[in-house]
Amino acid sequence: MIVLDTHVLIWLDQASDQLGTVAREQLDLAFNNNALTVSAISLWELAMLKSKGRVELPPLRRWRNELLDMGLGEIPVNGEIGILANQLNDFHPDPADRLIVATALSADATLATADRRILEWAGGVHRLDAGRG
Repeated sequence: MIVLDTHVLIWLDQASDQLGTVAREQLDLAFNNNALTVSAISLWELAMLKSKGRVELPPLRRWRNELLDMGLGEIPVNGEIGILANQLNDFHPDPADRLIVATALSADATLATADRRILEWAGGVHRLDAGRG
């Protein structure tokens, strides 16, 4: 299973060339195997970014429903994930990133991200560098 970081969800949806070829192939494979997911916190993060004018997206409820109908999975934030997010050692304080990483850890999934802070973190989450080749 692969959990998409928020920016990777946007890149994938918009067919951005910021998404690396290797990552795109792995994401397509996961999608075809019903193993591509997103943390529910990413939708909150996108709503915040959209309200601040930092991203352009269609109406979020409709967009989310279309993605789910196409087969994207969504993992809700629960108490276990919240506790795990608080226990990430030496991780930066951004709450959305903490919850996304905790979501991937709790699902024993790979996190697709291009966020250098996450990619370089010494913690035990499986990572896919979404911005590479």
